[in-house]
Amino acid sequence: MKDTLTIEEREDLELELLLEAIYSVSGFDFRKYMRSSIKRRVENRMRLDHIRRISGMIEMVLYEKGYVEKLLKDFSINVTEMFRDPEFFKAFRLNIVPLLKKLPEIRIWHAGCSTGEEAFSMAIILKEEGLYDKARIYATDMNDEVLRHAEKGILPLNRMQSYTKNYLQAGGNQEFSEYYTTDYQNAYLDSNLLNNIVFFQHNLVTDGSFNEFHIIMCRNVMIYFTGELQTYVNQLFYDSLCKGGFLAVGSKETLRTSSFSVDYEDFDSKERIYRKL
Repeated sequence: MKDTLTIEEREDLELELLLEAIYSVSGFDFRKYMRSSIKRRVENRMRLDHIRRISGMIEMVLYEKGYVEKLLKDFSINVTEMFRDPEFFKAFRLNIVPLLKKLPEIRIWHAGCSTGEEAFSMAIILKEEGLYDKARIYATDMNDEVLRHAEKGILPLNRMQSYTKNYLQAGGNQEFSEYYTTDYQNAYLDSNLLNNIVFFQHNLVTDGSFNEFHIIMCRNVMIYFTGELQTYVNQLFYDSLCKGGFLAVGSKETLRTSSFSVDYEDFDSKERIYRKL
C-alpha cells in the first residue's frame, strides 16, 4: 500500500499520540488545547533536549522518570502581573465594588491564577474598599509548583516599579509600598493580604465546580482552548456562579458569539465583564 502521509501529517499524528501519552501517565489532559500553542512548546522542548522527533518525547514520557513533569511545566501558561490591564481593575472598583458592598459575604474564584498576582491585586482592592474581611478568594491553577510559590506572597523586586504604575492607573488610593517589604532581591506582601486567599490545585479540563461564587476571574486562559473545551469550561463557570454573579474573561475573549451569551448581561463590553441573569 502506498504511503500517503506528508511530514506535517506525521508530526500532527505524533503530537496527538504525545498528548494521549501525557494524559495516560499524568491524568493532565491537553488534548483539547489549541494545537498551535502546544506545538510551540513541544518544539521548544525538543530543541532544549536535542530530540529530533516527537516520537522520541513519547518514549521519554513513558519510560523516563520525571520527564512528564517537565512537559507539564512547559505547557502551563504563567504570564501574569499585579493589576495587569489596569483599566479592568479600575472598572471593577468603580462598577462592581459598590454592588459587592451590599453582600453579607463575598466569594471570588481566580481560575488559572499562576503565581497569584491577580489574586493579590484583588485582595488590595477589597482591602481599600473595606470588603476584605468578609471576602474569601479562591485562587486555583493546574500547576502545583506555581501555587506553592504563590502561597508565599513573594514578588520580584525588579517588577515593583511597573506594578506601582499599574496600581495607580487602576485607581489605587494608598502608597503601594505600604503593601510589601523588601530585601535585596524580593518584595514580600503583607501577610494580612494572604489571610483570606486559599490557593489549591484545580484543573479546568477535568475538575468540576466546588462552590458558588459572586465573581469568577479567568482572564486570558481560554484563548489556549479549542472551541469545544471553551464551551465545557464556560458551562463550569456558569454552574459555579450565583445569580447576578460576574464573570470576567480576557481582553481577547468574549461570550458574544457563544451559546452562553443569552445567559449573561453584557455588563462591561470593553473590559469583557458579564453578569449572570
